[in-house]
Amino acid sequence: MPDFIANMEPHWAWLSLGVLLAAAEIVAPGFFLIWIGAAAIVTGVIAWVVPLSIPLQLGIFAILSFVALYGGRRWLKANPITTTDPHLNQRGERLVGEVLTVTKAIEDGRGRARVGDGEWPVRGPDTVEGAKVRVVSADGGVLVVEAA
Repeated sequence: MPDFIANMEPHWAWLSLGVLLAAAEIVAPGFFLIWIGAAAIVTGVIAWVVPLSIPLQLGIFAILSFVALYGGRRWLKANPITTTDPHLNQRGERLVGEVLTVTKAIEDGRGRARVGDGEWPVRGPDTVEGAKVRVVSADGGVLVVEAA
């Protein structure tokens, strides 16, 4: 271990850990690491102001982490994050209401239809190739259609 790390004051280690955890939240978002990072920063500030033993600092960090995670979770439950595009990562749901052209006749309830420059599997009433169908829902990667 390099000398500068071995000789580092504990409060600088806590502050550095807090900043690293906050930066890790940006790289791997999950709204989890930010709370632990905040607990590390607060522990570092407390250790800077009040000289504490390492075991006591670890105890303070553990308590602050628990309080921060619990408080953050309660806050998120009371203030859910909303989006202007609720189907952002659900392409099938985004296609509901679209009119598509059948590229492989729907027989026995199964066929294919053109979506943009590709084709998707579809399920619905028997329909001939070239007919227009409307997407009524999505079931995983299969679009449920009806005659348009």
